Amino acid sequence: MLFFIRWGIYEKMKLIIVESPTKAKTIKDFLGKEYEVVSSYGHVRNLPKRRIGIDENFNPEYVTIHGSGKTLQKIKSLAKKADAVLLATDPDREGEAISWHLSDILKLSSANRISFNEITKNAIEASLSSPREIDINLVNAQQARRILDRIVGYKLSPLLWKKIAKGLSAGRVQ
Repeated sequence: MLFFIRWGIYEKMKLIIVESPTKAKTIKDFLGKEYEVVSSYGHVRNLPKRRIGIDENFNPEYVTIHGSGKTLQKIKSLAKKADAVLLATDPDREGEAISWHLSDILKLSSANRISFNEITKNAIEASLSSPREIDINLVNAQQARRILDRIVGYKLSPLLWKKIAKGLSAGRVQ
């Protein structure tokens, strides 16, 4: 799709967002000039650090992770210029949650989610031919895990500090 602008012809691009900068560079090498590939550097939002961040109905309150602001501004700027945004975070519950957060932050009307299990030209091209929606079940699984970690950790850890030893933490895993 070509657009005429004041200084000449500008071809719109497709933006692909991955988690890792190394992965972004490798994928960019496989694709043509019509693709821009950038990294989110992992999670971009989380529960707040200094408070529980979960209401009485177990709804999480997400805040932008400290240090992600510049990355998100760059991604937002590129997304405005793109004719398509493809979310290519890892194909696990954490990656699905990152895509969900990015979709929300970018206010995407439909989330074109692509996933692949190997970083090869064939795998990338195959994923581009079959985008899908975000798997909300994986997102909910990640949120439930994160909420449980927070509730157990915030309620139990102070008790451990008083009764056993300072610095111990309690979470779903511990």
